[in-house]
Amino acid sequence: MITPVRRAVAVCALGAALTACAATPPGRQPPRPAPSASPAPPTSPPTLAPGPSGLTPVFRHGPRSDGRTVALTFDADMTAGQGPRAAAGERFDHPRLIATLRALKVPATVFMTGRWAEEYPDQARSLGRDPLFEVANHSYSHYAFTGDCYGLPTVSADRMRADVERAYAVFRKVGVPDPMPYFRFPGGCYDRAALKALVPAGVTAVQWDVVGGDAFATDAEAVAREVLDGVRPGSVVVLHCTLSAAPTTERAVRAIVPELRRQGYRFVKVSELIAAAGGRG
Repeated sequence: MITPVRRAVAVCALGAALTACAATPPGRQPPRPAPSASPAPPTSPPTLAPGPSGLTPVFRHGPRSDGRTVALTFDADMTAGQGPRAAAGERFDHPRLIATLRALKVPATVFMTGRWAEEYPDQARSLGRDPLFEVANHSYSHYAFTGDCYGLPTVSADRMRADVERAYAVFRKVGVPDPMPYFRFPGGCYDRAALKALVPAGVTAVQWDVVGGDAFATDAEAVAREVLDGVRPGSVVVLHCTLSAAPTTERAVRAIVPELRRQGYRFVKVSELIAAAGGRG
């Protein structure tokens, strides 16, 4: 006579249910697996809601009352074509600055042009994959979005959106995994027409409230003083990471960072300030 136990063993030997069946005594249901936790939905970088009349929103600084936070931002810009800034030979060639930020563990937001990313794809990819940094958009060409902007060539209104989207395409091509939906106007110059033209791009325009004054500066102490005197809680500081056009920036940063930390400031990326300002993800 085949007992229930032997019958169960024989059935188990037949196939794919061997493991689960052999571990389950006759007459008892196998335990149900615990429900797996649902994966957290992916979060989008925070952006601001459209401004008045549905125009591209403009962000200048974070909340003044939300603790002592400050965002250092660096423009990596190369101007395509001609113009005085292109002729000045703007180049990245500033590995010491990035190395210093990494050594000091300072998070930062780098506003990068598409031309810069094409010229320095390895550096662009390295920054984009380093959690210490976030890469944002500074246009493809570094042409101005208004007239009379520091001698920059001007992009026409019907090409503004395309210029921004071309930069994002370059970022993806060189391997920047998650560029931020933030845009900095070349030269910081914009008007209502520019804000209207960029609405379909879905970006938040990021300006600043502290000008480092490092462009073409030769006195690092003066740059550091300019930043230290201007910073308030929630500040966005604009600096540059093109050695040929901003040769003192790295030395200034080495003075700025410890002093602001001594004053109780915490360095954050722009995305954190936008989130604190009520940005939507």
